[in-house]
Amino acid sequence: MFGLTILLFLRLDFAWWWYPVLFFTPDLSMLGYVGGTRVGAFIYNVIHHKALEIGIFVLGVILASQPLQLAGLILFGHSSMDRVLGYGLKYSDSFQHTHLGMIGKS
Repeated sequence: MFGLTILLFLRLDFAWWWYPVLFFTPDLSMLGYVGGTRVGAFIYNVIHHKALEIGIFVLGVILASQPLQLAGLILFGHSSMDRVLGYGLKYSDSFQHTHLGMIGKS
């Protein structure tokens, strides 16, 4: 899935460096944890939800909006790489508690 986002990105009219520069911007959603674990988990999960990301990309295709397509690809690529590294969607009790299990030291 991560590789697919790179291939689709190459079809857009953006300089190559936009992908790595924007790749970690979805992690800004962790700032939601300033409001507590429930708020943080909600915001993080919305930003890292693949259906939303695919929807943004498809909307960009329908509207012929390359910025929307880029946003969808960055979000989807980032979330895909997160899953590979074991960072899943968060439960509201703890940042470390994800749908893929606990992250961090056991």
